[in-house]
Amino acid sequence: MNRLIVVASVCCLLTMALTGSAPAEERVSTGDDQVDVAVTVYNSNLGLVRDLRKIELPGGTLELRFMDVAGAINPQTVHIDQVAGAGVLTVLEQNFEYDLINQQKLLEKYLGKKVVFLEIDENTKKTSRTEAVVLAAADDKMVFEIDGEIYFEHPGMLVLPELPENLISKPTLVWLLDNDGAGTKTVEASYLTREINWSADYVALLDRKDTSLDLSGWVTIENRSGATYNNALLKLVAGEIHKVEPPVQRYEMMKAQTVGAARAPAFAEKPFFEYHLYTLDRRTTIKDNQTKQMQLLTADDVTVAKKYEYRGERHYFSGRMPRPVTDRKVGVYIEFRNDKDSGLGMPLPKGTFRVYKRDDDDSLQFLGEDSIDHTPRDEEVKVKIGEAFDIVAERKQTDYQRIGDNAHQNAFEIKIRNHKDEDIVVEVVEPIPGDWQITEKSHEFEKTDAFTATFHIPVAKDGESVLTYRVLIRY
Repeated sequence: MNRLIVVASVCCLLTMALTGSAPAEERVSTGDDQVDVAVTVYNSNLGLVRDLRKIELPGGTLELRFMDVAGAINPQTVHIDQVAGAGVLTVLEQNFEYDLINQQKLLEKYLGKKVVFLEIDENTKKTSRTEAVVLAAADDKMVFEIDGEIYFEHPGMLVLPELPENLISKPTLVWLLDNDGAGTKTVEASYLTREINWSADYVALLDRKDTSLDLSGWVTIENRSGATYNNALLKLVAGEIHKVEPPVQRYEMMKAQTVGAARAPAFAEKPFFEYHLYTLDRRTTIKDNQTKQMQLLTADDVTVAKKYEYRGERHYFSGRMPRPVTDRKVGVYIEFRNDKDSGLGMPLPKGTFRVYKRDDDDSLQFLGEDSIDHTPRDEEVKVKIGEAFDIVAERKQTDYQRIGDNAHQNAFEIKIRNHKDEDIVVEVVEPIPGDWQITEKSHEFEKTDAFTATFHIPVAKDGESVLTYRVLIRY
């Protein structure tokens, strides 16, 4: 295989003409020359494009204009390889031209030059031409000189005598090449582009007993890169890659809302470096300005647990509380372990997790949604569904004593009332600052980390449970 030799440092001279002597010939390559394209999309508004084309090239020095590339290309990342064909190509210069045609740029090119206004008489249908000189063209405010007078607008149709140089209709890569072997060569251009992104959306159907769910994962690809990738080999990378650039605004993704039977996932997953790589098992076309959704994974009968959680606040422990807290809700969560025993055991890319359930009429109802982070296999997943309607919690500070400059005591009473027709257990999670010690308690607790105490409070149906405890805090 002949490799392309780069003898000049690869630099992208944006919107500048090729320097040096004019090439002997010019060749234009469009998407019609493409024999293959592969796109790898990262979930960080970034894509890698590998564009393979078969091009007839003359010998000697020539200019190759490589069109139909992404408008959001990062020109510093462009790389070109000769993968087939006789002889060797040598890159002398590389440029990216993106000074695209629009009305503003056209008029800017004609500053100080003559243009023509064309007028049509509505009665006689005869046309007349008026010459004018463009004095200013900024933000759609145009100023013209006509016969020594200044005009800010004109009723006629503005006509330009010709298309100015260095304006193009499509973003174009331009190479100045030295080719020592004329003939057909297969060339691969690869580059990174912005404005192409993917995210994961999960649709979960909870069973009637809230003990298992059927899960389907969907890939949502949004392409705003300025190019269409026809019949492309598509790969997705899940993970946090490091980029030397400021954060970019991400587009709001279209969300999958389909729940029901689904075919086998179309993506094959495998580890890749410190990430996970998903390869589509078929070719697909990704159009510019298109949102595309495809199934990523499916799993049936995933074992889950529904949990209720009442969470305190750190500032509750810093001083006196003037009044009881009655507006804190009890959260409802679905938890499961991402392992084979639970019915999963596959890497879950970060995304939005939506949960549905069928009612007594067998109609599908939306329960809630939450975001999940990248979750490897054999790790826990916790999804917040919403706030419990029939569970009420009330917190009251029953005592506060300042023991010294760096120590005080707090005593709390937390009432939990259960208006459901079943017994429940509520986890009361208390984020306690400083060096703390619970000296009195009505229920046992678990020290889940250095600054958290968790109580598991059983509450009978239509009943009330009261948690009381006293904590000594030193700073």
